[in-house]
Amino acid sequence: MFNLKVKPISNELPFKISLRNVTITFMKAFISSMLGSLVALIIFCFLGILLCVGIIGALVSVGAHHAKGTSTKIEQNSYLVFDLSTNITDAPPAFDFSDFSNTKLETLQLRSVTRGIDEATKDQRIKGILLIGSFNPSGLGTGFAALTEVRNALLRFKASGKPIKAFLESADTRDYYIKSTATEINMDPYGMLYMPGLATEPMFYAGLFEKYGVGVQVTRHGKYKSYVEPYTRKEMSPENKEDTKRLLDSLWGSLLADLAKPRKLTPLLIQAVVDKEGILRPEVALSSHLIDRAIYKDTLLDELKEETGKKGTKDPFKQISFSNYLKSQVPAEVSTSKQAIGIVYAEGDIVDGEGQPGDIGSESFSREIRRLREDASVKAIVLRVNSPGGSASAAEMIQRELRLAREVKPVIVSMGSYAASGGYWISAYGNRIFAEPTTITGSIGVFGIHFNIQKLANDFGVTFDGVKTGKFADVMTISKPKTDEELAVFQRMVDWMYGQFIAKVSEGRKLNPVAVEEIAQGRVWTGKEAIKIGLVDQLGGLSDAIRYAVKEAKIGKNYRIEEYPKKKDIAETITALLNKAMPDESESKGILGSIQKTLKTQLHELKAYNDPQELYARMPLFISSK
Repeated sequence: MFNLKVKPISNELPFKISLRNVTITFMKAFISSMLGSLVALIIFCFLGILLCVGIIGALVSVGAHHAKGTSTKIEQNSYLVFDLSTNITDAPPAFDFSDFSNTKLETLQLRSVTRGIDEATKDQRIKGILLIGSFNPSGLGTGFAALTEVRNALLRFKASGKPIKAFLESADTRDYYIKSTATEINMDPYGMLYMPGLATEPMFYAGLFEKYGVGVQVTRHGKYKSYVEPYTRKEMSPENKEDTKRLLDSLWGSLLADLAKPRKLTPLLIQAVVDKEGILRPEVALSSHLIDRAIYKDTLLDELKEETGKKGTKDPFKQISFSNYLKSQVPAEVSTSKQAIGIVYAEGDIVDGEGQPGDIGSESFSREIRRLREDASVKAIVLRVNSPGGSASAAEMIQRELRLAREVKPVIVSMGSYAASGGYWISAYGNRIFAEPTTITGSIGVFGIHFNIQKLANDFGVTFDGVKTGKFADVMTISKPKTDEELAVFQRMVDWMYGQFIAKVSEGRKLNPVAVEEIAQGRVWTGKEAIKIGLVDQLGGLSDAIRYAVKEAKIGKNYRIEEYPKKKDIAETITALLNKAMPDESESKGILGSIQKTLKTQLHELKAYNDPQELYARMPLFISSK
């Protein structure tokens, strides 16, 4: 939120050392140290040059490799092995590190996953799919809206008559949501299914701030705009609990309905089982018809050997990993068509300026949308949103470019797992808005948050004083709390910004402002609810939005895809590879790692508070399925 910079008054020492011997000794040590550092620097630079040359060579090799396409041999009647131990993001990874090895992909792009499954559906060499492993969600990745699209692709594969086999070990709701599509669900006899429901558990800092003397004041508009509560309260407000409970019930209801259908069960039956057991052992899952068999993995592998004609041999069953299968496909982007659909992935926090990787920077995204608008070969723009919001002024800058783009070509919005608050702000003017039933959207509200460190500084003997030329000249200071008059200034800004939010949603969605006000106030909705109240036009995923954009652009089937953000250039790639080669040793596992990850996430959120007006449109919660 803020940086304190202490500038020394003078760079001179307050005293002089007059002992000649001490001075000589010090100079010798200094020169020796400097020479040693210089030699080390020369060696490091030499090794760095060699490493860079090697990396550049590898990159050139990889580029050529991709240009030609991977020549992976796929045997007839092979199983496609989809290891879920990955993170599925909407935007493509900045760089595919697995190209330097045969390891599986740590991050998969949603569109690549669904396209790969659809390709396998038509591929006569692919006999079936084997689902193993458990997801590793990170950031905004592997949300339920994204998983819904993966799930639908698997159901299309299954409907083609090809089998899907799944193996569960320690599975949670996300894992089972995908593996419930299988024609045969197997579970380790000593495995477990942890699927108790959904929960959100915000961390509250008010007590911490009180203890250490950090003051917090807020201005907000929206009865249910609860994002500021962790900074001002020690528990959830009744309004927050009410709205969150309704949201979780709607989301969980959609998940239960999806889980029940392929297993020929009812949502009530699944709910009764999970409420009774909490953690489901194999025998309970089997008796509840949530799985088909409790067997060891080696038994399943032996069966697959027999099924693929490898029985009695030392060879594994005929298979290809999902990662290698994706690499073997020629991406649609290589099309030489002069007509394009531009996909802009707005995934992350909305921040002012250029933004860091993983952010939606107002300057960088506006510039790209402007480029797509002015590019005559781009016939339509698809905005894929997976964002809880952020800076209000940044959201408006991006929305402005989208409004201008809409004047010359179709702008279609596809909502991912989150498209709330600022995420909805940038979506409101889409010609058509698609969302999944499990998309979290809405949260139409605005807030400001103001910290001060007066007590904290005073406790350490630090005081502040100054002069000013006007009543509000120091209104942005963090050295003291805001006065009532100063808070009134910010409240007027919040109220104005909220009015603009309402007006823009009303205009973009062609809704009565009074109706928008009734569904706003910071309330958060699922996609299933949003379509009923007019915030969303149609249920569907990214592929549905692309097909609609193609139809609106009237370009037929011959088109290419342009994606933004684009992959990093070679210099950025080398930097990323060097960072990859030096893993963060501070990352811990278990309970300590869980706490560390939570704190890291919270600190990242604080970094996103960079709106020059200190006004934010951000969603108040994240949901855990464990």
